[in-house]
Amino acid sequence: MKRSEAREKAFQFLFQIDINCEVHEGSIQEYVEEQGNDPFLNQLIQGVIDKKSSLDEIIANHLENWSLDRIAAVERTILRLATFEIKHLEDIPLNVSINEAVELGKRFGDEKSGRFINGVLSNIEKRGNES
Repeated sequence: MKRSEAREKAFQFLFQIDINCEVHEGSIQEYVEEQGNDPFLNQLIQGVIDKKSSLDEIIANHLENWSLDRIAAVERTILRLATFEIKHLEDIPLNVSINEAVELGKRFGDEKSGRFINGVLSNIEKRGNES
């Protein structure tokens, strides 16, 4: 599975968790197995779930005139996914993580999602060492 496809599948799973507000440990493994047992997919899902609180804090600290709870679930999920990549996956170039997130925003969000996601992630990038 290509990494962009793994990101999309991770986004879809994490979005459902955000909407339903619960996750069962077995459901993660079951989903990853259904998708071909891709290690990158598993790393993304598990990483975002395990680090959700710290990811949310980083995102909230880089929002301008917004609060995390006011952000639509699509954008919030994409921001968590990209922030996890930026902060915890050093083998992925920063611009790749941002571009992939913007593309997910354009595909699954509204017409302003891509720009919003780009702006927040650019803030995280510029002030990255402050968080």
